Amino acid sequence: MALVLQLRSVSGLRGKGDRIAKAAFRGLSFYTRVLENCEDEAKFDETFRWPVATNIDGNEILEIQVFNYSKVFTNRLIGTFRMVLQKVVVEGQLEVTDTLIDDNNSAIQTSISIEIRYQALDGTVGTWNDKEFLETPSVHSEGDGRYSLETDSLLSGHRHSSDVPPGKSNQQSTERSFRRMEEDELYFHSEDELLGEGDSLSQGSLDTRAGKGVFSAMKLGKTRPSKDEHRKQDDPAVLETEDLDRKAMRYGAGLEPDTISLASVTAVTTNVSNKRSKPDIRMEPSAGRPMDYQVSITIIEARQLVGLNMDPVVCVEVGEEKKYTSMKESTNCPYYNEYFVFDFHVPPDVMFDKIIKLSVIHSKNLLRSGTLVGSFKMDVGTVYTQPEHQFYHKWAILSDPEDLTAGLKGYLKCDIAVVGKGDNIKTPHKANETEEDDIEGNLLLPDGVPPERQWARFYVKIYRAEGLPRMNTSIMANVKKALIGENKDLVDPYVQVAFAGQKGKTSIQKSSYEPLWNEQIIFTEMFPPLCKRIKIQIRDSDKVNDVAIGTHFIDLRKVSNEGDKGFLPTFGPAWVNMYGSTRNYTLMDEHQELNEGLGEGVSFRARLLLGLAVEILDTTNPEINSSTEVQVEQATAVADNCSGKMEEFFLFGAFLEATMIDRKIGDKPINFEVTIGNYGNQVDGSSKPLLRRKKEGGDGDEEESELLQNSSDDEVGEDGELVSVSSSQPMKPLVTDRNYFHLPYLEKKPCIYIRSWWQDQRRRLYNANIMDKIADKLEEGLNDVQEMIKTEKPHPERRLRGVLEELSSGCLRFLSLADKDQHHSSRTRLDRERLKSCMRELENMAQQATALRSQIKRNTMKDKLKLVQNFLQKLRFLADEPQHTIPDVFIWMMSNNKRIAYARIPSKDILYSIVDEEMGKDCAKVKTVFLKLPGKRGFGPAGWTVQAKMEIYLWLGLNKQRKDFLSGLPCGFEEKKTPRGQNLPSFPPISLLYTKKQVFQLRAHMYQARSLFAADSSGLSDPFARVFFISQSQCTEVLNETLCPTWDQLLVFDNVELYGEAHEMRDDPPIIVIEIYDQDTVGKADFMGRTFAKPVVKMSDEEYCPPRFPPQLEYYQIYRGNATAGDLLAAFELLQIGPGGKSDLPPIDGPTDMDRGPILPVPLGIRPVLSRYRVEILFWGLRDLKRVNLAQVDRPRVDIECAGKGVQSALIQNYKKNPNFSTLVKWFEVDLPENELLHPPLNIRVVDCRAFGRYTLVGSHTVSSLRKFIYRPPDKKAQQWNMAGEIVVNMEPEVPIKKMDTMVKLEANSDAVVKVDVTEEEKEKKKKKKKGGGGGGGGGGGEEVEEEEPDESMLDWWSKYFASIETMKEQLRQQEAAAAEAEEKEEMEVGEGSKAQVKNKDKDKDKDKSKAPKDDKKKKQQPVPELPEKKNKQKIDELKVFNKELESEFDNFEDWLHTFNLLRGKIGDNDDNATEEERIVGRFKGSMCVYKVPLPDDISKEAGYDPTFGMFQGIPSNDPINVLVRVYIVRATDLHPADINGKADPYIAIKLGKTDIKDKENYISKQLNPVFGKSFDIEATFPMESMLTVAVYDWDLVGTDDLIGETKIDLENRFYSKHRATCGVSQTYSIHGYNTWRDPMKPSQILSKLCKEGKVDGPHFGPGGRVKVANRVFTGPTEIEDENGQKKPTDEHLALAVLRHWEDIPRAGCRLVPEHVETRPLLNPDKPGIEQGRLEMWVDMFPMDMPAPGPAIDISPRKPKKYELRVIVWNTDEVILEDDDYFTGEKSSDIFVRGWLKGQQEDKQDTDVHYHSLTGEGNFNWRYIFPFDYLMAEEKIVISKKESMFSWDETEYKIPARLTLQVWDADHFSADDFLGAIELDLNRFPRGAKTSKQCSLEMVTNEAELPMISIFKQKRVKGWWPFVARDENDELEITGKVEAELHLLTAEEAEKSPAGLARNEPDPLEKPNRPDTSFIWFLNPLKSIKYLICTRYKWLIIKIVLALLLLIMVALFLYSMPGYMVKKLLGA
Repeated sequence: MALVLQLRSVSGLRGKGDRIAKAAFRGLSFYTRVLENCEDEAKFDETFRWPVATNIDGNEILEIQVFNYSKVFTNRLIGTFRMVLQKVVVEGQLEVTDTLIDDNNSAIQTSISIEIRYQALDGTVGTWNDKEFLETPSVHSEGDGRYSLETDSLLSGHRHSSDVPPGKSNQQSTERSFRRMEEDELYFHSEDELLGEGDSLSQGSLDTRAGKGVFSAMKLGKTRPSKDEHRKQDDPAVLETEDLDRKAMRYGAGLEPDTISLASVTAVTTNVSNKRSKPDIRMEPSAGRPMDYQVSITIIEARQLVGLNMDPVVCVEVGEEKKYTSMKESTNCPYYNEYFVFDFHVPPDVMFDKIIKLSVIHSKNLLRSGTLVGSFKMDVGTVYTQPEHQFYHKWAILSDPEDLTAGLKGYLKCDIAVVGKGDNIKTPHKANETEEDDIEGNLLLPDGVPPERQWARFYVKIYRAEGLPRMNTSIMANVKKALIGENKDLVDPYVQVAFAGQKGKTSIQKSSYEPLWNEQIIFTEMFPPLCKRIKIQIRDSDKVNDVAIGTHFIDLRKVSNEGDKGFLPTFGPAWVNMYGSTRNYTLMDEHQELNEGLGEGVSFRARLLLGLAVEILDTTNPEINSSTEVQVEQATAVADNCSGKMEEFFLFGAFLEATMIDRKIGDKPINFEVTIGNYGNQVDGSSKPLLRRKKEGGDGDEEESELLQNSSDDEVGEDGELVSVSSSQPMKPLVTDRNYFHLPYLEKKPCIYIRSWWQDQRRRLYNANIMDKIADKLEEGLNDVQEMIKTEKPHPERRLRGVLEELSSGCLRFLSLADKDQHHSSRTRLDRERLKSCMRELENMAQQATALRSQIKRNTMKDKLKLVQNFLQKLRFLADEPQHTIPDVFIWMMSNNKRIAYARIPSKDILYSIVDEEMGKDCAKVKTVFLKLPGKRGFGPAGWTVQAKMEIYLWLGLNKQRKDFLSGLPCGFEEKKTPRGQNLPSFPPISLLYTKKQVFQLRAHMYQARSLFAADSSGLSDPFARVFFISQSQCTEVLNETLCPTWDQLLVFDNVELYGEAHEMRDDPPIIVIEIYDQDTVGKADFMGRTFAKPVVKMSDEEYCPPRFPPQLEYYQIYRGNATAGDLLAAFELLQIGPGGKSDLPPIDGPTDMDRGPILPVPLGIRPVLSRYRVEILFWGLRDLKRVNLAQVDRPRVDIECAGKGVQSALIQNYKKNPNFSTLVKWFEVDLPENELLHPPLNIRVVDCRAFGRYTLVGSHTVSSLRKFIYRPPDKKAQQWNMAGEIVVNMEPEVPIKKMDTMVKLEANSDAVVKVDVTEEEKEKKKKKKKGGGGGGGGGGGEEVEEEEPDESMLDWWSKYFASIETMKEQLRQQEAAAAEAEEKEEMEVGEGSKAQVKNKDKDKDKDKSKAPKDDKKKKQQPVPELPEKKNKQKIDELKVFNKELESEFDNFEDWLHTFNLLRGKIGDNDDNATEEERIVGRFKGSMCVYKVPLPDDISKEAGYDPTFGMFQGIPSNDPINVLVRVYIVRATDLHPADINGKADPYIAIKLGKTDIKDKENYISKQLNPVFGKSFDIEATFPMESMLTVAVYDWDLVGTDDLIGETKIDLENRFYSKHRATCGVSQTYSIHGYNTWRDPMKPSQILSKLCKEGKVDGPHFGPGGRVKVANRVFTGPTEIEDENGQKKPTDEHLALAVLRHWEDIPRAGCRLVPEHVETRPLLNPDKPGIEQGRLEMWVDMFPMDMPAPGPAIDISPRKPKKYELRVIVWNTDEVILEDDDYFTGEKSSDIFVRGWLKGQQEDKQDTDVHYHSLTGEGNFNWRYIFPFDYLMAEEKIVISKKESMFSWDETEYKIPARLTLQVWDADHFSADDFLGAIELDLNRFPRGAKTSKQCSLEMVTNEAELPMISIFKQKRVKGWWPFVARDENDELEITGKVEAELHLLTAEEAEKSPAGLARNEPDPLEKPNRPDTSFIWFLNPLKSIKYLICTRYKWLIIKIVLALLLLIMVALFLYSMPGYMVKKLLGA
């Protein structure tokens, strides 16, 4: 929406003169350029544009004033033209010619001619008329600037809307005039021109400077500071504050300073005429390069596993690797605590797609694989994107993929972390894990994923593919063709889809370049899935091995939206383009990896039509197929036009320059080929052209043949259609210099053009472009702001406000543009949903930006900057369009028809649109492109060199829009067309012939470079710079042996010829490339880095005067590959050589250096102004020097050099004996620039003086910034700075004593109690206090047994340690909560009404809830106010646990002694070779101080000033000193496993100087979290032995021990530091017990010493417990108890109070190191950068010339205490009945109870069996006895056992104390049946119910509400507990109740009162009184038989007996009958 005015001309002027016009609308005015020497007509021909945010109403006025311009006086008004805009609003377009009126409103004869256009937001007026659309652009008109891209005025994003016809824009001329106006100081000349108070200035009044910075790294010339600046040339390039204010005033007429927003006023790296777009400086591809990764997974425990009595094992799988935990027997809640590490060396993409799968398997053993209980999977990328790259102590939900309807199968608690090289993971501090786990609150899911995930089906639909490359050799095919005559496509494609660890593939389409599949692959996976990407790969099926043709990834985050208005993943049907290696088929493709999706593809491979849909399954539906196997089905085909209407696209390109062609390529002719898809690829492209329906019916074959022709000939198709010309003519390169060729294009620039057919889905790209531009602009602005902060320019916050303003207007502009979509037919669901969500997001962002803008103040700047960076990331994410349309454009450089190097240009960047915001950022622009080597060849040094630098112009758009395709080229050319196209106006040229040519002189002022890479083995370089401009290059001189060369040299390039119009050159000169090399005596110079710059241009008609000239020196960032490689300080000017030749150019005046011969120095106006500084150097010593060329360093010396001056240290005579310097302080004077930003670096070099006067360089160090060493004399009014750089706060004058009481502010977290006598009330509270760190301990009040006070004798150092860790965790929690709260407030302010915020807030709240359930409980249970709560914990003194190294807390202890690492040798390639660590060859210790001379008097006049020490007063002597070093090692955590079994056997090794202690015999078996608890005393002599190495080794029975990791501590810095790190100051002073004072000096002695050293008045101890130091008064207790309880008076508590608050003391104060434990990461040199575990330790040091310290504190690990737990199972009740009786079918159970302590399953004990219980009642009176070892402090049982029969020694395990009781049904023959179980945590379990009736399921499920007890406090408990098991539906149900008694005794007590197992002696239990029915067969068979016979079966038995008798009789009868018969018959 905008008002556009074209000011054509003013005629009828009188006289001759310079004219200027000014147009104003809504308070925003534009000036035209000055037209010099006009007579009666002034042809301005300029266009102005006012973006308007609200519709214009009909009575607003446009005003134009015409002036006579004067350089000296104010301009004189000729006349004014005012126009009411009514008609314009109605008609939208108007041409007007009218007379002007003078001051008295009378008409004069001067007339003006203008054209006005207006298009309203709603599109009501100003629609297009066709004639405008087709007119040919007037290529030569001067006001014809094209649409700008870069200088989007800040004007509200409502910029060029679709109303201005292309080719009529004005932007460039406006810009120009604007700029001139500024330069010539044409500020506003009269008051009334200022904007009125209410006028909105925000949107764009600042257009002047809105230019794009050419990314911040490449400062292409900042704006010159205005007016008077040239008088003080050397000022930093800082716009003075008042200057900015003045500008702001010009723009903003008296706005509040806090609301001023600046558009790009600062570093304008302007790029005005918009004919060029930004080059990108980072060259090297980083995508496919492998890196080191480590995945570490700790499996802690599982809970609620579904299934009865299982033996679970956990399998951990990452990618292809599997590892298993040990098996735990018969338990549903196994505890493992096992740690696994997986190491990988792969590219990031491959790494993040790997799947982590955790599965729990039941009863796996050697023979069988076991059955899967449940599994969980997530990809590595999800873990990596978590904060700190880890999940810590989270519960994974297990589900069974085979059974979708089942619900969850249990929980698995684990830690997962993914570390890349250089990430260090901060493990949240581990102490005793007491908090009972709230499973639901700590699920292993990323934020925002709901805990109840459902199963879903993912349908990936594969329709068809096109444009596949040839994948087989053609020999066989040719034979076939010859024999059978069939012609086959040489590829057999199929598609393979991989997702979440599963793969599916389509059928194979034999020999087809355009296969048709119409198949869908179905994955079943939980939704939302924890795997981010679906990988879709077209593969070629082959008998030997299948290879990938191309790969595409669908990122599910980009095709779905999880918000409440979000949508499920959906995609297409849309085409995706695949890129990979070049298309020519070779058997061994070196770039095959590119086809696998690694790295940037270098060529188009194919495109694939696919779709994706997701459906959430309803698992209750019985028909559902519950398998999760991948299925492949047929899919319905889609209509041809579903993916868009086929349109013909036209791509035009012109090569304006090809230089810097690498000479390695050879001098064969070179040409360039441009391809888009397969179009234009003549070498290996068309396997067969993509067959397209030709427009309107023509037939396809003709099309095919046409595309096949090798059409570089000047041909036109039969019907006058043009044929593509896709490559330039080959041309022989010419030599530029030693490294590069160039192609001599001169005035004839070759062109290419390609027609191609694609589905028209431009809208997608347009929307992406709009967002990209908003993001580019935002990034640009943020870079500006950061630059301002870095260079300390005033008011960065104003610029940030401007940035936000641009952002919100840009977002609103998007809303108005994006929604106008015509062709709805081919929009996919994703298109619609994405559009909705982008519009929501951007609208939201606009609101937030507006809200933020008003909150930005100086002090909140930093935080707000972070929020704005988040906007940037979000915009970039939204702008990335997942559904591709037009493939990217590739430009290949061919030499001798071989492909050498390429550039890839995204098609959206060059896509044309009539709406400016939618246009690609490089469309119709000249772009500088650097070609690079394909694939792996471009890694490392090969990728640093430029293969070629091209200036190329590209335009891509619909063929029907093509009339405008030349509009952005530099003007002044004629088109050369093919003969057929001569007279067709829109026919593209095959070359451009430039008729206009300008001649320039380039002056490159090369002042200096700094922080370059070291290129020689010496650690230095011999640098020179080579400057390239067009096809010329020149070098500076070589400066030997420096990393900070000051060349101070002017290079002059004469006769530089540039083609095109002069005015375009002024605003848009080509870029200059500067390369830095290292000169080697032999061989080629080494490349050290490259940077770009833009020169400041002066046309021949301009004055050489301020503000633009002379240009200022600026820093340009140098890059090598992707790494920064230093800075270049230089200035560049391009001066037009006018008709008068060079004589008109400004003279080169500089101090001519006679001794430098012909080398010109940088002239005076440009070189910095210098003043005299003195640099004082403190030389302390050298440390750890490594050998040089195999010889040891013996007599080193340090040379300091800065800006050519320097000083040498004294020589160290014998480095071995004493590596310190004898002379401590030396100085030199040097001239340095006034502007601190331009200070040269200071070089420190160490040389070894050998015999015969030879010197060898040992190493060097560059101090790149002297700022922190500059001494600024204290400002009397402001804060004072003293030498070491602490801020000394001026104290308020002393207050009368009364108030002084409260003088010492004890912060909330410092636990020093000021008043020491505890009040009664407090003692009460102490009594009430429940268990200190317990798991939310303490129950429902009254019945709680009181916890006894911890007895002094029981407390040891560990009590103190654990208490401190609790405190630390508590603090961390509070910090997190506070941060969350602050964030919430912030969000409230920013996003009122935006839903997203509310959602996040809830999330935060949940997070807090989940973190602090236990705190809540505590609060509920103890209504004690917060503060006393802290005090009563104070029973135990605490120390400070730092969860990092002490150094990082105290600034490396470099308060006055700094350590400089000396480096040697080349800097390797940024990844592969050496890290900085490996190049360190030693360290120099010292310091420096820089100040202007002379020094102010007050310093040197100070008392005790010693001139030899200069600024370094009061430093200790550096003579050798003997020290007792006492190292305490507490414990190590998370060690990297070193043995095959995933464990390690760690022991400590300590090395200091010659002392080497290996504590090998005390190794700790199979432990990754060993507690060492040892102290070591070592005597050492500083400085020779000052580096302490503490290493943890892994003990091995055979072979050498492996290093796990080590940490190094510089003891010397600690020893000499003002922070007093020798021995930490404890919290309280006591002379006995566990907290004895460790230092040989008492607090009072330490205090006196500190006061004396710091020249502080004091300490004065006064009566009543007061001490006064300086003007501070402290109070405290004055008595101390000795061992016998006697109280004595003492001052020590008071002195200690002062020491603990020493930082509050004026001038001398600084924070003293408290008594502490530090946590140091262990590193292994073989695995640089990856933490191998952490070590908790501390070091005390005592000088030997002082009294000796007491014995070391005993920190040996607590020995577990032996206990015996006696469990008596009295009775059971209501046990479910399992067996059916054989005879009567009655239900009964044969009950017995089994029990064990967790971890001791093998010692399980069973009661006897209570047979045939009919009611579920059982009587046992049975005693179990479980002896165990228990660690009270950690609440763990300690078990030592051998892991297997082969283990060498026992392993110690620590497991929670849990008692398991199970009830079973005994069976004679089959296995016993498990009925139910209960597990009691002996530390907190529910109190048993009094009776069986009261015992309920609640006791298990609802633990939170019930009172909990601990057996360790109660000692004896009796009651009823429920047995539970899960039923079929997975619900818990009661399966019985047990009455039991638990009795805990210590081993001693157990010995005194022994008891027997079961019912045995001693102390036997009586026999259970079991009722008769329960006859026990074995004990009482007779009784049971009698019972059987007499009662139930009496008659049955009688009947059976009778029947038997009968049977026997019959049998006997039958048996004897025959005999009798015979007898009878024969009568025998």
